[in-house]
Amino acid sequence: MALLVIASCQLMVVLDITIVNIALPHIQSSLDFDTTSLSWVVNAYTLTFGGLLLLGGRAGDILGRRRVFVFGVLLFVLASLLGGLAHNSWQLLAARALQGVGGAIASPTSLALISTTFREGPERNRAFGVFAAVSAGGGAIGLLAGGMLVEWLNWRWVLFVNVPIGLLIVLATPRWIKESERRPGHFDIAGAATSTVGMVLLVYGFIRAAQDGWRDALTLASFAAAVVVLVLFVLVERRSPQPITPLRMFADRNRAGTYGMMLSLAAAIFGMFFFLTLFVQNVLDFSPLMAGLAFLPVSAVIAVGAGLASQLLPRFGPKPFMVTGAVLAAAGLAWLTLTDVHSTYAGSVLGPILVFSLGMGMEFVALTLMALSNVETEDTGAASGLLNATQQVGGSLGLSILVTMYGTASRNEAEKRVPEFLSRATPAERVRFERTGVLPDPWGDQVLTSGVSAAFVAAAIFAGVAAVIAVLVIQVRPSDLERLKGDGVGVPPG
Repeated sequence: MALLVIASCQLMVVLDITIVNIALPHIQSSLDFDTTSLSWVVNAYTLTFGGLLLLGGRAGDILGRRRVFVFGVLLFVLASLLGGLAHNSWQLLAARALQGVGGAIASPTSLALISTTFREGPERNRAFGVFAAVSAGGGAIGLLAGGMLVEWLNWRWVLFVNVPIGLLIVLATPRWIKESERRPGHFDIAGAATSTVGMVLLVYGFIRAAQDGWRDALTLASFAAAVVVLVLFVLVERRSPQPITPLRMFADRNRAGTYGMMLSLAAAIFGMFFFLTLFVQNVLDFSPLMAGLAFLPVSAVIAVGAGLASQLLPRFGPKPFMVTGAVLAAAGLAWLTLTDVHSTYAGSVLGPILVFSLGMGMEFVALTLMALSNVETEDTGAASGLLNATQQVGGSLGLSILVTMYGTASRNEAEKRVPEFLSRATPAERVRFERTGVLPDPWGDQVLTSGVSAAFVAAAIFAGVAAVIAVLVIQVRPSDLERLKGDGVGVPPG
C-alpha cells in the first residue's frame, strides 16, 4: 500500500506533461493563445518543476519527508483545480506554474520515501523497479488518458483528473507511510530563486523574439536581465554552505558532458512532442484520442531501446550507446523536417518517431548511469536530482528556441501566402482575416507546416550537438566501467 501511494504520486506528476500536450490545440482555441505563447502552458510547469526540484528534495530531508510529500501533493491538487477552472490565459499559466512547484516538492520526496519505507536489498530494489516503470510509462498513459478526456469530456478534465487522485493520496499517506527523521540543513532559497528567475527570463526572451523580433527592446532587456541573474546564481552557489546546485558536480568531465547531453536531448524531445501534437491534430485532422494513440509507439520503442542498452551496456560501456542514441535521435528529427501539408502519419511521421524513440531509449539508460558513476555517497541525490533538473530546464529552454524558429518561419510563410489568399477570399473571409490576422485553411495549414518543419531543423541540431558531446567529451576509463557493472542500471529520468 505504501508503494501504491508513492507510485501514484509519481504517476500523477509524470503524466501531467504529456496529458496536457494532447489538449494543447483545444486550450489554444478555448483561451485564445497564439502558437508561440501556447508554449508557456508547457514551460510554466517545467521551469518551476526543474528549477525547484533540488530544493524540494532538500525540504524533505530537513522538515520530514512525509510532511513535505503531503504538502506537495495538496499544492499540486489545488493548482490542478485552479487550472481546470481558468477562464483566460494568465490564470491557466499561473496554475501551471503552481503545479510545477507542487511537483517539485512531491516528486523527489516520493523517491526518497522508498529508501526510508523499504528495507535495503530485494524489497527496496523491487520498489525502485516499480517506481522506474511508472516514471517510464507515465508519459504513454498521459497521452492516451489525455486523448480520451479531451475527446469525451473537454480539455479542462486533463487538469481536473488530478484532484480525486491527489486527495486519495493525501488521505492514504498518514496511514501507510511513516514520517522520516529530520536532518539539520540549510535552505538555499537564493540559489533556487536566481536559477528559476534567470531561466524564466531567458525563455521569455526567446518567446518574445518569436513574436516581436530580435530588435524588440523588451526582448533585449529580458536577455540582459537573464545573464545578470544567472551570473548571480553562480556566485550564490559558490558561496553557499549547502548549495542547491553543487558546482563540484561539473568538475568531472564525463558528468559535465552527461548534463550537457541531457540539456540538448531534452530540448529536442520537448519540441518534438509540442509541434507534432499541433501537426497531427491541426494538419492531419486527428481527433485527440487518435493523437494519443499515434504517440503510443514512442513509449513502446523507448522501452525497447532502454532494454537493449541495459543488456549490452555492461559489455560495451555507455559511450557507444550515448553516441548511437544521439545520432538516431538526430536522424529521426531530420527526417521529420520533410513533413508538409501532403504528409500522412504512416508515410511521414511514424518512421521518424520510431527512429527517434529507439535512440532516446538508449540514451536514458546510458545518461543515468554516467550521471551517477564515481559519485560520492553523500552526492548521489544531488547528481540524480541535477540530471532530472537539467532535463526539465533543457526542455523549457529548447522549446522556447524552437518556438522562435517556428515563429520566424511561419511569419515569413504567411507573408508569402497573404496575397494568394486575398486574391481568392470572399468579403466575409477578408473581414475575418483583418480582425484576427489568422489565415484560414489551406493557407493556415501551409503556414503551420512551414513553421513546424523549421522547428524540427533546430531540434535535429540539438540532437546533433548531443552526439558531438558524446564523441568529444565523454571518456569512460576501465575503472569507471567496472563501477558501472557493479552498480547496475539506475532509475531513468522522469
